[in-house]
Amino acid sequence: RVLVGFREKQGRFVADIGHCDVLDPVFGQKLEALSDLVGQLSVRSAVPQIEIAVGDESAAMIIRHLEALTSDDVMALKKWSDAHHIAVYLQPKGPDTIHGLTESGTLSYTLPDFDIQLSFHPEQFIQVNAKINQQLIRRALEWLSLDEQDRVLDLFCGLGNFTLPLATRAKEVVGVEGDATLVEAAKANALANKLSNAFFHVADLSLAPEAHAFLRQSFDAVLIDPPRSGAESVLPVVAASQAKRIVYVSCNPATLARDAGILVKDYGYHLKTAGIADMFPHTAHVESIALFEGRP
Repeated sequence: RVLVGFREKQGRFVADIGHCDVLDPVFGQKLEALSDLVGQLSVRSAVPQIEIAVGDESAAMIIRHLEALTSDDVMALKKWSDAHHIAVYLQPKGPDTIHGLTESGTLSYTLPDFDIQLSFHPEQFIQVNAKINQQLIRRALEWLSLDEQDRVLDLFCGLGNFTLPLATRAKEVVGVEGDATLVEAAKANALANKLSNAFFHVADLSLAPEAHAFLRQSFDAVLIDPPRSGAESVLPVVAASQAKRIVYVSCNPATLARDAGILVKDYGYHLKTAGIADMFPHTAHVESIALFEGRP
């Protein structure tokens, strides 16, 4: 049979599992059903991966296939989609070829503490653990201690996961992200949530971020939520902003530790407090969060 699951640690093989408690139950309890689905496709040996996305009310998956589907394959996928209420997208080549095969509702998730709903496309990045994500946002805003006069910079902002909650507490928030499609989604989410004080820019923060005029401004607070590689390249901009408080959210404790050293040693910030969120239970990965304060 076709194995559907995660690859084994440091290996090329897929682990033989019937369910996965780390995944959202929408998919974690359907691995055998997915195995049956892929197993009946004519291109089953040419399906290297399935990407999944789960919102509050709907779910979707993107099937990467290296060979053309037959009409029977398409019919099988549509039938499975109807039976399990999961939208199916296809990806025959690169990311720009992703397209919907079946009708789907809008994927979205809510942040009830802030009365915000964020919509997203199945190929766009969101935090996979909704409950821990809500707690991280709550803690980040608590530590930043914003008031209605504060200007905030949100770096690596994605589709506005932190930016929009920040906008409910601050005078103005500037979100910066390297992925143009995520920035468009963030703008749409701000508009849908009637937040006119959130502004977004596209910028590759790994390449000379100080060249961008919108980053050469003063801010009262900064939130950083970088990829695993960390935020070393943008720390000079953060320090130049004269922000009194910085909250750094990290999926890689090693790069957070490196960047913390730079903020403290080179720029005079103090590590005020830090914590760990078990966003990826039963794995070696954690999400970390730290608060830095500037010199008095």
